[in-house]
Amino acid sequence: MNKNDIVNPENLVYAKPELMNDNYMHYCPGCSHGVVHKVVAEVIQELGLQEKTIGIAPVGCAVFAYKYLDIDWQEAAHGRAPALATAVKRLLPEKMVFTYQGDGDLAAIGTAETIHTANRGENIAIIFINNAIYGMTGGQMAPTTLENMPTATSPFGRDINTMGRPLKILDMLALLDGVCLATRTSVHTAAAVKKTKRMIKLAFENSLAGKGTSIVEVVSTCSSGWKMTPAGANDWMVKNMFPVFPIGDLKNI
Repeated sequence: MNKNDIVNPENLVYAKPELMNDNYMHYCPGCSHGVVHKVVAEVIQELGLQEKTIGIAPVGCAVFAYKYLDIDWQEAAHGRAPALATAVKRLLPEKMVFTYQGDGDLAAIGTAETIHTANRGENIAIIFINNAIYGMTGGQMAPTTLENMPTATSPFGRDINTMGRPLKILDMLALLDGVCLATRTSVHTAAAVKKTKRMIKLAFENSLAGKGTSIVEVVSTCSSGWKMTPAGANDWMVKNMFPVFPIGDLKNI
């Protein structure tokens, strides 16, 4: 193989999306965030939406999402991303507006904002990263933490008698009339990444078409918070998280 073979576009099988900045990512090794960022960049680029997209960054591990994708961003207060996205989309209806949120941001402090935004059917897309733990602040129990799963604040495991069951917020949101898409995906295999990309693309298209609120939940890993290797975290996710948060479409209209 010579140099011309390497740079020939016909031979290209992988490339960094043009919309991804060259900043060094702060995510831990094995974190799902970097993969999802790449997928989002690819979708925006393929749809030709760089100048039309506005992302709403969360508080949490992805608080610096705006450093990695070369699009317009707004930073929201903790949990308020759907409310801010509502304002942006109503003021600029021609824009494609999406939020990027973790389980603490979306399903804990932001529960009310998420539910009421979806109930109103705001024409935004929500990307929801569910790794069942608070990764940024030290591995505390999240609303999505599994039964008997140990965390920094539940060292003996989540006791459902005192701490309640894992919150399946996507299932709740799928019941709302304002929601046009509620789907659960992952990024632990090449096939899973492709499915996630298709669903994020559909969510963005729904936003532009004014169909209502789209939510793509990405069941993810947190190697650091779970105290596992990246490979071990993937295996644990498949074995333990998928039965509680099954992959697939809950609603797609």
